[in-house]
Amino acid sequence: MTWILAFLGFAALVILHEAGHFAAAKAVGMRVERFALFFPPMIAKFRRGETEYGIGAVPLGGYVRITGMNPNEEISPEVAHRAYYRQPVWKRIVVISAGPAVNIALAFVIFWAIFVFGGVVVATDQVAGVQTSQAKAVLAPGDRLVAVDGVRGAPERLRAQITTHTCAGPARQGCRAATPARLTIERGGTERTVSVFPRFDETAQRPLVGFAFATRMDRLGPLEAGSRAITGMWSVTKTTVAAIARIFVSEKARSQVSGVVGSYETTHQTFQRSGLLDGLEVLGLISLSLAIINLFPFLPLDGGHIFWALAEKVRGRAIPFSVMERASMVGFVLVLALFAIGLTNDVGRLRGAGFGPR
Repeated sequence: MTWILAFLGFAALVILHEAGHFAAAKAVGMRVERFALFFPPMIAKFRRGETEYGIGAVPLGGYVRITGMNPNEEISPEVAHRAYYRQPVWKRIVVISAGPAVNIALAFVIFWAIFVFGGVVVATDQVAGVQTSQAKAVLAPGDRLVAVDGVRGAPERLRAQITTHTCAGPARQGCRAATPARLTIERGGTERTVSVFPRFDETAQRPLVGFAFATRMDRLGPLEAGSRAITGMWSVTKTTVAAIARIFVSEKARSQVSGVVGSYETTHQTFQRSGLLDGLEVLGLISLSLAIINLFPFLPLDGGHIFWALAEKVRGRAIPFSVMERASMVGFVLVLALFAIGLTNDVGRLRGAGFGPR
Protein backbone atom coordinates (compact mmCIF):
# COMPACT_ATOMS: atom_id res chain seq x y z
CA MET A 1 0.00 0.00 0.00
CA THR A 2 2.82 2.43 0.83
CA TRP A 3 4.44 1.80 -2.56
CA ILE A 4 1.14 2.69 -4.21
CA LEU A 5 0.77 5.87 -2.14
CA ALA A 6 4.33 6.95 -2.97
CA PHE A 7 3.82 6.25 -6.67
CA LEU A 8 0.50 8.08 -6.77
CA GLY A 9 2.04 11.03 -4.95
CA PHE A 10 4.90 11.29 -7.44
CA ALA A 11 2.58 10.82 -10.39
CA ALA A 12 0.34 13.57 -9.03
CA LEU A 13 3.28 16.00 -8.81
CA VAL A 14 4.18 15.32 -12.43
CA ILE A 15 0.61 15.44 -13.71
CA LEU A 16 -0.22 18.67 -11.89
CA HIS A 17 3.00 20.37 -13.02
CA GLU A 18 2.36 19.51 -16.65
CA ALA A 19 -1.36 20.25 -16.23
CA GLY A 20 -0.35 23.78 -15.28
CA HIS A 21 1.51 24.21 -18.60
CA PHE A 22 -1.34 22.48 -20.44
CA ALA A 23 -4.16 24.57 -18.97
CA ALA A 24 -2.28 27.84 -19.43
CA ALA A 25 -1.42 27.00 -23.05
CA LYS A 26 -5.05 26.19 -23.80
CA ALA A 27 -6.21 29.34 -21.99
CA VAL A 28 -4.03 31.69 -24.09
CA GLY A 29 -4.90 29.91 -27.35
CA MET A 30 -1.77 27.85 -28.07
CA ARG A 31 -2.06 24.48 -29.77
CA VAL A 32 -1.15 21.54 -27.50
CA GLU A 33 -0.16 18.44 -29.47
CA ARG A 34 0.53 16.03 -26.59
CA PHE A 35 0.09 15.74 -22.84
CA ALA A 36 2.18 12.86 -21.48
CA LEU A 37 2.80 11.33 -18.09
CA PHE A 38 6.34 9.88 -18.11
CA PHE A 39 8.63 9.70 -21.12
CA PRO A 40 8.45 7.59 -24.35
CA PRO A 41 8.12 4.95 -25.59
CA MET A 42 4.40 5.39 -25.11
CA ILE A 43 2.59 2.38 -23.65
CA ALA A 44 -0.91 3.87 -23.81
CA LYS A 45 -2.39 6.84 -25.59
CA PHE A 46 -5.62 8.29 -26.94
CA ARG A 47 -6.63 11.42 -28.80
CA ARG A 48 -9.28 13.89 -27.82
CA GLY A 49 -9.67 16.83 -30.17
CA GLU A 50 -6.31 18.15 -31.31
CA THR A 51 -4.40 16.78 -28.30
CA GLU A 52 -2.98 13.30 -27.76
CA TYR A 53 -2.88 12.03 -24.16
CA GLY A 54 -0.51 9.24 -23.20
CA ILE A 55 1.53 7.39 -20.59
CA GLY A 56 5.19 6.66 -21.23
CA ALA A 57 7.29 3.72 -20.12
CA VAL A 58 10.07 5.73 -18.44
CA PRO A 59 8.79 7.12 -15.09
CA LEU A 60 11.13 10.09 -14.86
CA GLY A 61 8.75 12.99 -15.43
CA GLY A 62 6.31 14.12 -18.06
CA TYR A 63 5.87 16.76 -20.73
CA VAL A 64 3.49 18.91 -22.74
CA ARG A 65 4.28 19.35 -26.44
CA ILE A 66 3.13 22.72 -27.77
CA THR A 67 3.20 23.49 -31.48
CA GLY A 68 6.07 25.80 -32.41
CA MET A 69 8.36 25.33 -29.41
CA ASN A 70 11.12 25.22 -32.01
CA PRO A 71 10.89 28.32 -34.24
CA ASN A 72 12.38 26.34 -37.14
CA GLU A 73 9.84 23.50 -37.18
CA GLU A 74 7.47 23.22 -40.11
CA ILE A 75 3.93 24.15 -39.13
CA SER A 76 0.71 23.92 -41.11
CA PRO A 77 -0.51 27.38 -42.14
CA GLU A 78 -3.90 26.82 -40.48
CA VAL A 79 -2.33 26.46 -37.00
CA ALA A 80 0.75 28.64 -37.44
CA HIS A 81 -0.86 31.58 -35.65
CA ARG A 82 -1.20 29.41 -32.52
CA ALA A 83 2.46 28.34 -32.41
CA TYR A 84 4.41 29.04 -29.23
CA TYR A 85 7.03 31.35 -30.74
CA ARG A 86 4.35 33.29 -32.64
CA GLN A 87 2.79 34.40 -29.34
CA PRO A 88 3.52 37.58 -27.36
CA VAL A 89 6.15 37.33 -24.66
CA TRP A 90 3.62 37.61 -21.83
CA LYS A 91 1.69 34.60 -23.09
CA ARG A 92 4.84 32.49 -23.25
CA ILE A 93 5.84 33.50 -19.72
CA VAL A 94 2.36 32.66 -18.42
CA VAL A 95 2.50 29.20 -20.01
CA ILE A 96 6.00 28.38 -18.79
CA SER A 97 5.45 29.81 -15.31
CA ALA A 98 2.24 27.84 -14.81
CA GLY A 99 4.04 24.53 -14.13
CA PRO A 100 6.23 25.76 -11.25
CA ALA A 101 3.33 27.90 -10.01
CA VAL A 102 1.18 24.79 -9.62
CA ASN A 103 3.97 23.05 -7.67
CA ILE A 104 4.32 26.05 -5.35
CA ALA A 105 0.56 26.24 -4.84
CA LEU A 106 0.40 22.49 -4.20
CA ALA A 107 3.20 22.71 -1.62
CA PHE A 108 1.37 25.56 0.11
CA VAL A 109 -1.91 23.62 0.24
CA ILE A 110 -0.14 20.53 1.64
CA PHE A 111 1.68 22.47 4.37
CA TRP A 112 -1.42 24.51 5.21
CA ALA A 113 -3.51 21.36 5.54
CA ILE A 114 -0.87 19.70 7.74
CA PHE A 115 -0.82 22.70 10.10
CA VAL A 116 -4.62 22.95 10.23
CA PHE A 117 -5.53 19.26 10.52
CA GLY A 118 -2.33 17.80 11.99
CA GLY A 119 -0.81 20.73 13.83
CA VAL A 120 2.71 21.65 14.80
CA VAL A 121 4.98 19.94 17.29
CA VAL A 122 5.24 21.95 20.52
CA ALA A 123 7.61 21.04 23.34
CA THR A 124 6.17 20.85 26.85
CA ASP A 125 7.98 21.20 30.18
CA GLN A 126 7.54 17.50 30.94
CA VAL A 127 10.47 15.08 30.68
CA ALA A 128 9.68 12.36 28.13
CA GLY A 129 12.88 10.33 28.13
CA VAL A 130 16.26 10.23 29.88
CA GLN A 131 19.26 9.05 27.86
CA THR A 132 22.47 9.52 29.88
CA SER A 133 23.52 8.10 33.23
CA GLN A 134 24.07 11.58 34.66
CA ALA A 135 20.52 12.56 33.71
CA LYS A 136 19.08 9.30 35.04
CA ALA A 137 20.62 10.07 38.41
CA VAL A 138 18.44 13.16 38.86
CA LEU A 139 15.56 12.94 36.37
CA ALA A 140 12.78 10.48 35.53
CA PRO A 141 10.16 10.39 32.77
CA GLY A 142 7.12 12.36 33.87
CA ASP A 143 9.07 15.00 35.82
CA ARG A 144 8.26 18.65 35.08
CA LEU A 145 11.26 20.90 34.51
CA VAL A 146 10.24 24.11 36.26
CA ALA A 147 13.46 26.15 36.09
CA VAL A 148 17.18 26.03 35.29
CA ASP A 149 19.46 28.09 37.57
CA GLY A 150 16.35 29.87 38.77
CA VAL A 151 15.39 30.86 35.23
CA ARG A 152 11.80 29.96 34.37
CA GLY A 153 10.08 29.96 31.00
CA ALA A 154 9.27 27.89 27.94
CA PRO A 155 11.32 24.76 27.10
CA GLU A 156 13.37 26.78 24.60
CA ARG A 157 14.38 29.22 27.34
CA LEU A 158 15.30 26.41 29.73
CA ARG A 159 17.31 24.67 27.01
CA ALA A 160 19.16 27.92 26.27
CA GLN A 161 20.06 28.30 29.95
CA ILE A 162 21.56 24.80 30.01
CA THR A 163 23.83 25.74 27.09
CA THR A 164 25.41 28.51 29.17
CA HIS A 165 27.27 25.84 31.13
CA THR A 166 30.32 25.37 28.92
CA CYS A 167 33.47 23.31 29.28
CA ALA A 168 36.50 24.87 30.96
CA GLY A 169 38.69 24.29 27.91
CA PRO A 170 37.99 23.84 24.20
CA ALA A 171 34.63 22.19 23.49
CA ARG A 172 35.04 18.54 22.54
CA GLN A 173 32.82 15.48 22.61
CA GLY A 174 31.87 14.53 26.16
CA CYS A 175 33.73 17.30 27.98
CA ARG A 176 32.07 18.21 31.28
CA ALA A 177 30.80 21.72 31.98
CA ALA A 178 32.85 23.76 34.41
CA THR A 179 29.79 24.56 36.51
CA PRO A 180 26.70 22.46 37.27
CA ALA A 181 23.22 23.35 36.08
CA ARG A 182 20.68 23.58 38.90
CA LEU A 183 17.42 21.99 37.73
CA THR A 184 14.22 22.73 39.60
CA ILE A 185 11.86 19.82 38.95
CA GLU A 186 8.39 18.89 40.07
CA ARG A 187 7.75 15.24 40.88
CA GLY A 188 4.60 13.98 42.56
CA GLY A 189 3.43 17.52 43.24
CA THR A 190 6.62 18.47 45.08
CA GLU A 191 9.35 20.77 43.78
CA ARG A 192 13.02 20.14 44.44
CA THR A 193 16.32 21.34 43.00
CA VAL A 194 19.05 18.99 41.74
CA SER A 195 22.45 19.64 40.19
CA VAL A 196 23.95 18.03 37.12
CA PHE A 197 26.96 18.78 34.93
CA PRO A 198 26.00 19.11 31.21
CA ARG A 199 28.37 17.51 28.70
CA PHE A 200 29.21 18.84 25.25
CA ASP A 201 27.67 16.95 22.32
CA GLU A 202 29.35 17.38 18.93
CA THR A 203 26.22 16.41 17.00
CA ALA A 204 24.05 18.99 18.74
CA GLN A 205 26.98 21.43 18.98
CA ARG A 206 25.99 22.43 22.52
CA PRO A 207 26.11 21.15 26.12
CA LEU A 208 23.40 18.63 26.98
CA VAL A 209 22.10 17.12 30.18
CA GLY A 210 20.75 14.10 28.34
CA PHE A 211 16.96 14.20 28.39
CA ALA A 212 14.15 15.00 25.97
CA PHE A 213 11.10 17.17 26.47
CA ALA A 214 7.70 15.63 25.81
CA THR A 215 5.81 17.14 22.87
CA ARG A 216 2.23 17.69 21.82
CA MET A 217 0.53 18.59 18.56
CA ASP A 218 -1.18 22.00 18.46
CA ARG A 219 -3.49 22.70 15.55
CA LEU A 220 -3.28 26.15 13.98
CA GLY A 221 -6.06 28.39 12.71
CA PRO A 222 -6.39 28.91 8.95
CA LEU A 223 -4.63 32.31 8.90
CA GLU A 224 -1.78 31.28 11.20
CA ALA A 225 -1.37 28.05 9.21
CA GLY A 226 -1.09 30.08 6.01
CA SER A 227 1.53 32.37 7.52
CA ARG A 228 3.50 29.40 8.89
CA ALA A 229 3.33 27.64 5.50
CA ILE A 230 4.69 30.69 3.66
CA THR A 231 7.47 31.20 6.21
CA GLY A 232 8.46 27.54 5.99
CA MET A 233 8.41 27.54 2.20
CA TRP A 234 10.67 30.59 2.06
CA SER A 235 13.10 28.90 4.44
CA VAL A 236 13.13 25.75 2.27
CA THR A 237 13.67 27.89 -0.85
CA LYS A 238 16.75 29.58 0.62
CA THR A 239 18.11 26.26 1.85
CA THR A 240 17.56 24.56 -1.53
CA VAL A 241 19.25 27.35 -3.51
CA ALA A 242 22.21 27.37 -1.11
CA ALA A 243 22.48 23.57 -1.28
CA ILE A 244 22.57 23.59 -5.08
CA ALA A 245 25.25 26.29 -5.04
CA ARG A 246 27.36 24.17 -2.65
CA ILE A 247 27.21 21.18 -5.00
CA PHE A 248 29.93 22.76 -7.14
CA VAL A 249 32.38 23.22 -4.26
CA SER A 250 31.51 20.59 -1.64
CA GLU A 251 31.81 16.84 -1.96
CA LYS A 252 29.61 16.45 1.13
CA ALA A 253 26.86 18.51 -0.53
CA ARG A 254 27.09 16.36 -3.67
CA SER A 255 26.75 13.21 -1.59
CA GLN A 256 23.41 14.43 -0.23
CA VAL A 257 21.76 14.92 -3.63
CA SER A 258 18.95 12.50 -4.44
CA GLY A 259 17.53 11.64 -7.82
CA VAL A 260 14.07 10.41 -8.77
CA VAL A 261 14.73 6.96 -7.29
CA GLY A 262 15.91 8.37 -3.99
CA SER A 263 13.07 10.87 -3.68
CA TYR A 264 10.52 8.17 -4.48
CA GLU A 265 12.05 5.71 -2.01
CA THR A 266 12.24 8.35 0.71
CA THR A 267 8.55 9.13 0.21
CA HIS A 268 7.69 5.43 0.33
CA GLN A 269 9.61 4.86 3.54
CA THR A 270 8.07 7.95 5.15
CA PHE A 271 4.58 6.69 4.36
CA GLN A 272 5.59 3.28 5.69
CA ARG A 273 7.27 4.38 8.92
CA SER A 274 5.65 7.66 9.89
CA GLY A 275 2.21 7.81 8.37
CA LEU A 276 0.14 9.86 5.98
CA LEU A 277 0.88 13.37 7.27
CA ASP A 278 4.66 12.91 7.26
CA GLY A 279 4.47 11.35 3.78
CA LEU A 280 2.46 14.34 2.56
CA GLU A 281 5.04 16.68 4.08
CA VAL A 282 7.79 14.98 2.07
CA LEU A 283 5.70 15.31 -1.10
CA GLY A 284 5.17 18.99 -0.31
CA LEU A 285 8.91 19.50 0.06
CA ILE A 286 9.57 17.66 -3.21
CA SER A 287 6.89 19.71 -4.99
CA LEU A 288 8.46 22.96 -3.76
CA SER A 289 11.97 21.79 -4.64
CA LEU A 290 10.76 20.82 -8.12
CA ALA A 291 9.44 24.35 -8.63
CA ILE A 292 12.62 25.96 -7.33
CA ILE A 293 14.93 23.87 -9.53
CA ASN A 294 12.71 24.38 -12.57
CA LEU A 295 12.94 28.16 -12.14
CA PHE A 296 16.73 28.24 -12.47
CA PRO A 297 17.44 30.38 -15.59
CA PHE A 298 18.94 27.64 -17.78
CA LEU A 299 17.38 25.91 -20.75
CA PRO A 300 15.79 23.37 -20.93
CA LEU A 301 14.38 24.27 -17.49
CA ASP A 302 11.27 26.42 -17.27
CA GLY A 303 13.33 29.26 -15.84
CA GLY A 304 15.50 29.20 -18.97
CA HIS A 305 12.47 29.75 -21.20
CA ILE A 306 11.32 32.60 -18.96
CA PHE A 307 14.80 34.16 -18.99
CA TRP A 308 15.04 34.18 -22.78
CA ALA A 309 11.48 35.46 -23.16
CA LEU A 310 12.35 38.39 -20.90
CA ALA A 311 15.59 38.93 -22.83
CA GLU A 312 13.55 39.17 -26.00
CA LYS A 313 11.26 41.73 -24.38
CA VAL A 314 14.22 43.86 -23.26
CA ARG A 315 15.95 43.53 -26.64
CA GLY A 316 12.80 44.43 -28.52
CA ARG A 317 13.07 41.61 -31.04
CA ALA A 318 13.41 37.85 -31.11
CA ILE A 319 16.60 36.21 -29.86
CA PRO A 320 18.18 34.06 -32.60
CA PHE A 321 17.34 30.43 -31.94
CA SER A 322 20.97 29.48 -32.60
CA VAL A 323 22.01 31.63 -29.62
CA MET A 324 19.49 29.88 -27.37
CA GLU A 325 20.63 26.49 -28.63
CA ARG A 326 24.22 27.23 -27.65
CA ALA A 327 23.14 28.60 -24.27
CA SER A 328 20.96 25.56 -23.68
CA MET A 329 24.04 23.34 -23.77
CA VAL A 330 25.18 24.90 -20.48
CA GLY A 331 21.83 24.19 -18.87
CA PHE A 332 21.69 20.71 -20.33
CA VAL A 333 25.11 19.86 -18.90
CA LEU A 334 24.09 21.19 -15.46
CA VAL A 335 20.82 19.23 -15.47
CA LEU A 336 22.63 16.10 -16.68
CA ALA A 337 25.26 16.53 -13.96
CA LEU A 338 22.59 16.86 -11.25
CA PHE A 339 20.79 13.81 -12.60
CA ALA A 340 24.02 11.79 -12.74
CA ILE A 341 25.03 12.80 -9.19
CA GLY A 342 21.55 11.98 -7.88
CA LEU A 343 21.41 8.63 -9.66
CA THR A 344 24.91 7.66 -8.49
CA ASN A 345 23.97 8.51 -4.89
CA ASP A 346 20.72 6.56 -5.22
CA VAL A 347 22.52 3.46 -6.47
CA GLY A 348 25.04 3.76 -3.63
CA ARG A 349 22.24 3.99 -1.06
CA LEU A 350 20.43 1.02 -2.56
CA ARG A 351 23.60 -1.04 -2.16
CA GLY A 352 24.50 0.38 1.26
CA ALA A 353 22.50 1.62 4.23
CA GLY A 354 19.44 2.44 2.19
CA PHE A 355 17.30 5.53 2.07
CA GLY A 356 15.42 7.38 4.68
CA PRO A 357 14.42 10.94 5.53
CA ARG A 358 17.61 12.94 6.03
